[in-house]
Amino acid sequence: MRELLARIAVQLRGPRGEEVPCLAFEDLMLDPATRQVTVGGVPVHLTRTEYALCHLLLQNPGRVLSKSAILERISRDTPDCTEGSLKQHMSNLRKKLRAAGGREYIEAVWGIGFQWKKES
Repeated sequence: MRELLARIAVQLRGPRGEEVPCLAFEDLMLDPATRQVTVGGVPVHLTRTEYALCHLLLQNPGRVLSKSAILERISRDTPDCTEGSLKQHMSNLRKKLRAAGGREYIEAVWGIGFQWKKES
């Protein structure tokens, strides 16, 4: 059992133990190694689905992601997220980020999907 756990830990570290770089957008930081999200250094506690949404949007800065593209790309990690629940998950994520940073971070693009909102 110890060997199995050690092998799993090695696989979770990533290829050849390389560190996965942190993703950032203005004062928001996401560390994939620890699955920690912070806004201005303050931790934001996210559900698995909220984290997957945040991670996906941070990987695509400046791009509007359609709802279908979002669902397709996060479906492996969050099979419980459906087209019907995506809006609620995104709303929860937006509220948590707004509470931590005092502004909107994610913008809904009517009829298309979502993107990071540039600070104005």
